[in-house]
Amino acid sequence: MEINRSNINELVNKCSVKPDKDYGQNFLVEPQIAEKIVDSLELTKEDKVLEIGPGLGSLTHFLFQKCQLDVCDIDYRMIDFLKIFYKEDINFILNDVRKINVSGYTKIIGNLPYNITTELVTFLLLNSSAKRMVLMCQSEAFNRFYDLSGENYGPVSILLHLLGTSKKVLTVKPGSFYPAPKCNSLVFVFDSLPTIDKETAINVYKMSKTIFLNRRKTILNNLSNVIGKEKTISILKELNIEENRRPEKISPTDYLQIYLRIKN
Repeated sequence: MEINRSNINELVNKCSVKPDKDYGQNFLVEPQIAEKIVDSLELTKEDKVLEIGPGLGSLTHFLFQKCQLDVCDIDYRMIDFLKIFYKEDINFILNDVRKINVSGYTKIIGNLPYNITTELVTFLLLNSSAKRMVLMCQSEAFNRFYDLSGENYGPVSILLHLLGTSKKVLTVKPGSFYPAPKCNSLVFVFDSLPTIDKETAINVYKMSKTIFLNRRKTILNNLSNVIGKEKTISILKELNIEENRRPEKISPTDYLQIYLRIKN
């Protein structure tokens, strides 16, 4: 069923599915935008797709006939509502997506709850094997885990860039949702194109988490706490990395090289 501006109020009132702030629910009511988001997933009939947080089914409407679709939502009201329209066409999962196995999907799509966006993105990067993910989040949240410089740069940014490539698809204004959030949303595509094996990327991520615990300290001080000062000096010299650089001034590639030197 298409969700739009004309039917949203009727559906919300008639079916008692008012958006829940605790779940960060904002329903997309622009079918043209929903279709564009789904198109960016580049689906085939062979794809096994997971949709996260479908709400009333703005994206589901454009997804269910194009692929093998599982829909996961923590809110039983949304699952019960969607079952009325899609019955056996979709496999419904009533659960927190962070508690299910996401490794078997070729593609993942979803409008992420604003309050746990970074946590969800991290979970998907660590646990999924999807070739492509199309996700919508707050514009500010995207900057937090995509930025490669400054205060936003951190372990999630490193993991994201080591595992693949990301690009912005479109910005969605608050007026395209019911209720309207207080900020712009951003749809982005992540393609899994790792140049290293996933286990290595995850280990680099774990190492960087330890280093970023003290962002104000230099890489020499932070890394010395992990492997000792003498070995740290040797590795930084070999990689031509200044000892007084802070964690946010070191690229994902450099973190990878540091990890590989430690491992060897």
